[in-house]
Amino acid sequence: MRPNDRREKIVDLVRERERVTVDFLAQELSTSCETIRRDLTELSARGHIRKFHGGATLPELSGANLEGSFQARMQEHLREKRAIARGAAALFSPGDTLFIDTGTTTVIFAEELARLSRLTVITNSIAIAQTMARSAGNGNRVFLIGGEYSDDAGENVGTLAIDQIARFHASHAVLTVGAVEPEGILDYDLAETEIASAMVAQSRAVTILADSSKLVRSALFQVCPLTDVDRLVVDRAPGGPIAEALQAAAVEVIVTPTADTVVKIA
Repeated sequence: MRPNDRREKIVDLVRERERVTVDFLAQELSTSCETIRRDLTELSARGHIRKFHGGATLPELSGANLEGSFQARMQEHLREKRAIARGAAALFSPGDTLFIDTGTTTVIFAEELARLSRLTVITNSIAIAQTMARSAGNGNRVFLIGGEYSDDAGENVGTLAIDQIARFHASHAVLTVGAVEPEGILDYDLAETEIASAMVAQSRAVTILADSSKLVRSALFQVCPLTDVDRLVVDRAPGGPIAEALQAAAVEVIVTPTADTVVKIA
């Protein structure tokens, strides 16, 4: 394959999957990792993709305006995220205590959850705290975890946040992720990974919200192994090695293909 054709194919794959790894591209295009890295350097210089350590992503998911980046991601897979959010909210009952981490899907989930009553929510997300606080008339309580403020997605992270999470014990942790892999639940950002891992450690049950694009991605940092996960709420049933790994780890998979349909896979 000629270099220009290969680079065009790389851009197509990045647009299709939003984030790809060097290893994936090398296998997909039957070339070496070194060649792929050179291609990514060239494409990044032209502004066609953004190169990160070990892979590439879309340029609009990065840039100086990181808050805008989060808002852009809010519009991606929006129909699927809303279906997941509605299906997930139906899993919880009055009296439940939930950790909720920061993510585009969990922001939408909070909008659905706010319709319920007598919940206690502990979150590091400003937007989620505000959404749940507006439903205080339903008897809901909100605890906003403090720490170092990150403008990326309006969240608090760092050692102070992790220390505060350790003071709570919740019935559930509801998390969004960068990728679901046979090895476990992963994310791209170390600070967000540390927050999610701390929430997992302080909860009795873990629910992962992930649109199906997360089933074909790879990420850098492990949040937890699949054996720590109780439920995965997704818009499309997983297949292949991921499905086998989920079954082996006894993870309940709940598929929400439409806003008003919830299907459980035994």
